[in-house]
Amino acid sequence: MDAFMAFLTIFTHPELLLLVGVGTFAGVYVGAIPGLSVTMAVSILISFTFSWDVLPAISLMIGIYMGGVYGGSRTAILLNIPGAPSAIATAMDGYPMAQRGEAGEAIGTTTVMSFFGGLVGIVVLAVLAPVVSDFALKFQPRDYMLLAVLGILLVGSLSSGSLVKGIFAGALGIAIGAVGMDPLTFTERFTFDIPLMRGGINFIAVMIGMFGVSEALMQLHHVDTPAIRQKINRIVPSFGTIRKHLPLSLQTSTIGVLIGALPGTGGDIAALMAYDHAKRVTKNPSRPFGEGAIEGLVAPETANNAAVGGAFIPMMTLGIPGDAVTAIMIGALFIHGLNPGPMLMVEQPDMFWFIVGALVMANFFMLLFGLTGIKLFTKIVEMPRAVLIPLILLLSIVGAYAVNNSITDVYWMLGFGVFGYFMRHYGYPLGPVILGVILSRLLDDNWRRAIISEREDLGRFFHGILTSPLSLVLFVAVILIFVSQTPLWTKFRKKETASK
Repeated sequence: MDAFMAFLTIFTHPELLLLVGVGTFAGVYVGAIPGLSVTMAVSILISFTFSWDVLPAISLMIGIYMGGVYGGSRTAILLNIPGAPSAIATAMDGYPMAQRGEAGEAIGTTTVMSFFGGLVGIVVLAVLAPVVSDFALKFQPRDYMLLAVLGILLVGSLSSGSLVKGIFAGALGIAIGAVGMDPLTFTERFTFDIPLMRGGINFIAVMIGMFGVSEALMQLHHVDTPAIRQKINRIVPSFGTIRKHLPLSLQTSTIGVLIGALPGTGGDIAALMAYDHAKRVTKNPSRPFGEGAIEGLVAPETANNAAVGGAFIPMMTLGIPGDAVTAIMIGALFIHGLNPGPMLMVEQPDMFWFIVGALVMANFFMLLFGLTGIKLFTKIVEMPRAVLIPLILLLSIVGAYAVNNSITDVYWMLGFGVFGYFMRHYGYPLGPVILGVILSRLLDDNWRRAIISEREDLGRFFHGILTSPLSLVLFVAVILIFVSQTPLWTKFRKKETASK
């Protein structure tokens, strides 16, 4: 009964309810602006809420977290600039829908599916937290490395054209992610003795440049083309549409929870893996992926919001943050005299159930704020291009500068924007570049941790993979996905389909 009352606390205290609502509203719009990350917003909040009681402080932070993860999809759909890395996959099919005049439907679908994914993540957090955290703890460095290899193999899904160009783009992303000081040996990599490059290249600046500035430059070719009028009479997807995509959304929500529960991963990797999964299992998408398929919105949006609930699982049960935001929240709980981890669940289970209640409320507020203001937002894509192009450039510059308050990031963003323009012009996909940058550190760090733990003996390393059930499953998945992307397999599938 105490747990139930703790769960209801958020619903019975108007002040806490208001703070969750304000936080979610702010999160939706902070998340929509490239460069203004949820992590930054929550970390700034700590200084404001330092003297508050713990419940109001946590309420506001949870609202911003839940709203921010969803908000990144807005600019991804309307301007092809993902507000956050977790919205990169959303842009692939959301932006083509906006170009067809279906921005309202795209935003409505992402909102409802984000709500659904968020709900699944919260239910798993409430019911299966100890089970999922035990599973996440079983991941060794070699398993993280195999997970990163699995992610890199998504390059086939993100390359709508030539696989070779996709592999080139992915390799380029990995090289960009490796620039800077080696975190283990502190030697310089790809810095060319330039001091500014020792700190590495911020991948948010790369993402904004590749998607935002290159989009503005591409739009210059169509300055005189009239804007497409958006159809906004159909925002909320029909019950039939939701029912049709329910199996896929359940699958991708599960992916989101599991990836979210792994420390060091997060909603961006979950969304990309869910997108790849959708491409593999959807036999008859509403349109080809990359050209406005609804399934291309359902998968990443359910996964990245389900990852929020997943990220709280190791935080609440083990005291290990699932991502950067939950790491900051652990700090906030420490500030208020609480000790996240197994003892928190034993000594103060009320806090666990209060957080579950706040997440549920934030999810409902996200649905409310996500479905309002769509008509106003869709006007953005109806602007004349002479206005839209400077707006995209301004948003990109502000976003890149806001990452670290550094003009260097703006230079990187502009440089990668011009480079991205030429990549698009010659048919090279941009998604694999960002994928490579995101996964570069995960792959590099865990490969070396794994090989060091095996005394730099490759034989022991592969023996560990073959004798660990979890590593073996991941290794087999890597082999199967790799084989499925070879021309030989494609030819075999075509022959098999033709014979039926």
